[in-house]
Amino acid sequence: MNEKNTQELESILGSTHSRNFDMFRKNNKESLLDENDAFSIYVKNLLKAKGLTQQIVFLKADIPERYGYKLLSGEKHTKQRDIILRICYAAEFTSEETQQALKKYKMPPLYPKLPRDALLLIIFNERPKSIIDVNSLLKQNGFSPLRTSGLQE
Repeated sequence: MNEKNTQELESILGSTHSRNFDMFRKNNKESLLDENDAFSIYVKNLLKAKGLTQQIVFLKADIPERYGYKLLSGEKHTKQRDIILRICYAAEFTSEETQQALKKYKMPPLYPKLPRDALLLIIFNERPKSIIDVNSLLKQNGFSPLRTSGLQE
């Protein structure tokens, strides 16, 4: 197995014709991600690079540990962007890493023209202490806090 990095794949793609895509995919099978695993792999690699465990992230994100593991394994899927934002914040992701994680989870990235999203981008840059502080800042500015799961008032 000879896994190639992104740059190597981009180089190969630069000289690959669309009619040869099947051959490209076959020759680089071990280097290509299953789209369904992209979020999980991305988050796990970043956690490793930052020296964080999934357990600590779920505790800091204030989401149930079992639920968090199921989200990262792909066993469960959420439609609530706030849960992914909680994980990203607790995992100490930068705003850029968070945007990438949202895209890989097939969710809309934070959009600077939406006031709540703009505040969240500032929060990801400033890094207040905890999710409680994040929610406090959101509430102070008239926005709903980051949801955990299920319904919230």
